[in-house]
Amino acid sequence: MASRSRNQGKSFTSAREVAERAGVSRSAVSRTFTDGASVSAATRHKVLTAAEELGYHVNHLARGLIRESSGIVCLIVADANTPNHAKMLETLTRHLQAVNKVAMVINTAGDHERVERAVRQTLHYRADATVVLSGTPPASLIDTCINNGQRVILINRDEYKKGPAIVMVDNQRAAREAFLMFRRAGCEKFAVVSSSAGTPSLTGRETAFVAAAKEAGFDVSVVRHGPTAYVSGSEAAHMLLSRAERPTAVFCVTDLLALGFMDAARHTFALDIPNELCVVGFDDIPEAGWDSYRLTTFRQPVEEIAEWVVGAIDGKQQGAAAQSTVLSAEPVWRQSVRPR
Repeated sequence: MASRSRNQGKSFTSAREVAERAGVSRSAVSRTFTDGASVSAATRHKVLTAAEELGYHVNHLARGLIRESSGIVCLIVADANTPNHAKMLETLTRHLQAVNKVAMVINTAGDHERVERAVRQTLHYRADATVVLSGTPPASLIDTCINNGQRVILINRDEYKKGPAIVMVDNQRAAREAFLMFRRAGCEKFAVVSSSAGTPSLTGRETAFVAAAKEAGFDVSVVRHGPTAYVSGSEAAHMLLSRAERPTAVFCVTDLLALGFMDAARHTFALDIPNELCVVGFDDIPEAGWDSYRLTTFRQPVEEIAEWVVGAIDGKQQGAAAQSTVLSAEPVWRQSVRPR
């Protein structure tokens, strides 16, 4: 304990100090902390004991600079507080840690200049890759990473045709399926509720639903209002349900919008869901399954996305799959749509 107290106030204990304490060479310390390196059991014990006494930790960053692999993966995310992005972050970090990667999260909700500085800092740390979650991180941040030769992986962002690897959810197929759900329930007046974010995934869902309805001979009312949040869904409900011609089926491009919409429809307009109004969401956030909502929705394949991302970082993807892939969002039937 005395040796620990002497080191209080120091930023780091060096490998040289561990070698001196253990009575071994500096290279013996390095071999002890290198997987697969040759070192005797006695030497290993002396080094580990000295390291424990001194509070020594290996500088993996310095090692990464030598072997050109830091083990760091930068995750760029907007709207990190939303349930879907929070779930995606949790899943990605869990999968990355399982393969000994360290996640560095950059929240783009802050000042743009500071965010840009943070991204450049990951380049100084030689991050193995940057993963950009769906949402609104500015394209300039992605360009910064690509232009510096970094491996970039985009989730649900298809505005780049070359450069980054891209994993997409089949938003178009799911949106068309949502329209068919409503038709099977006998609905004939349709609306889409989105936000003003205008992200590729949200826009793709809206566009595909409208196209499917028009092909079947139906018009669709579209409301794009506010951030992608619960309150925006509630306010959209007031806009749509105050009209003389109310929709009987509403596709909300995220579950969070759908929950706000449903609460306003029930409590302000006293509508019965699903008998008077059918609602479908997208994401399958935990709250969608709560008894107060029982929302019919589409489940984001979060685990599959995380597995693909890790494979792309480690170079396990082969051929065309190494550059892009499209995964299905499976329907989850609950009680916000009348029985088929």
